[in-house]
Amino acid sequence: MSTSMKGMKPTTQDNAIQGPLGWGLLVIAAVVLLASLGYALSQLISSGHTSFNTNSALPWGQPIATYLYFALASSGLGLIASLPLVFGFKQFYPVAKRCIFLAFIVLISGMSVLALELGNVFRMLWAIPLNLQVQSAMFWMGVFYSLDLLFLLWKFSKLQGGEWDSKTAKQVGIASFIGVLLASGNLALIFGMMSMRPFWFDALLPIYFYFTGVTSGVAALVFFTYLAHGFNRQRMNPALQSLMTGAMPKLFAALIGGTLLFITVRAITGLYSNNPEINLVWTDYLFASPLYNAALVLGLLLPFVVMLSASLRNRVDVQLLVSCLVFLGLFAERFYFVVGGQVVPLFKGTWMPNLISYSPSATEWALTLIGWSLCFVLYLLGEKFLNLGDMPRQIAEKTPAAGDPAAGDLAAGDPATGAQASTA
Repeated sequence: MSTSMKGMKPTTQDNAIQGPLGWGLLVIAAVVLLASLGYALSQLISSGHTSFNTNSALPWGQPIATYLYFALASSGLGLIASLPLVFGFKQFYPVAKRCIFLAFIVLISGMSVLALELGNVFRMLWAIPLNLQVQSAMFWMGVFYSLDLLFLLWKFSKLQGGEWDSKTAKQVGIASFIGVLLASGNLALIFGMMSMRPFWFDALLPIYFYFTGVTSGVAALVFFTYLAHGFNRQRMNPALQSLMTGAMPKLFAALIGGTLLFITVRAITGLYSNNPEINLVWTDYLFASPLYNAALVLGLLLPFVVMLSASLRNRVDVQLLVSCLVFLGLFAERFYFVVGGQVVPLFKGTWMPNLISYSPSATEWALTLIGWSLCFVLYLLGEKFLNLGDMPRQIAEKTPAAGDPAAGDLAAGDPATGAQASTA
């Protein structure tokens, strides 16, 4: 039988966003977007970058951290989508289309924040491509993320047209996967190649970015998937129910644990480093901050402990709570990563009496709200008009509901159905 699924009728789900809930959330998100955008533009037009609490000594603040968070979350969502579309893990088909769409809009939201942070939004449209600074990692970041956007859009158009398994769809999926690796890996090298910033300087930073990006991507996917179904798993297609009670929570738990391991190793290495420009960042900035400690404990450690319990990790309320905590915990981690690399004065070192202090201004908070609210607006519009819960009918019809005794064979990855069943 041909592996192509082109032309198959889409399978729909009971989507709560297509009802009154969706319109209410859309109005709220649009109001927040317009209010934050209006305030930010008024400040940027009247005061420019002086409305930020950054300066020549600490040039990158919360807007850059926000962009980093969105860019890596987008990359993580793209990598998750590659599981069924590139590597054949068919139990993830029920979330593939939503993954691609979320990756696209999250990256658009992050780029919007970055564009506003740069100052002259329109200058970059001609200055970056025409100057061709090919030796700059930032130039290639723009190139790779532009290609990433194009491949995501192309891939989504294929799925929207019902091409799940065609030769062209697979080729675009592979190209998109490579584009995600290049884009997020190059973004990591922008930080990792800066030897003058010892806290960032790390050849293995791309691996850290890949892993934590997938963690934030899964957190976003879990939250938005439940939001689409009114936080009620019974609204979901049986294939999606099976995924959300089987492979997805286990994957989420493993990713949170791996993220904790990465941060712990970086912390131990930093604390024992004989380079004071690394050691002092951990002792006098990161671990001296109650917010950073709370982000680690409440945003990562607590979710990991909870998700280790087989009786808890399959509960809807627990998955939602964990996704929100990981949202906040990783956002704080991005903030402290970006700012932490700059608190030691450049070319002056630790002989300066104090680390550079920084807290975001109201304008910088407005840019963060623009990113989040824009993402919500685009997501709600997508759920309303693009059938993001679509999946191949073969997957929807051959996957038993979670808890069905017949699901036992699927846990082993039955190729006939390509789905994984729920386990305790």
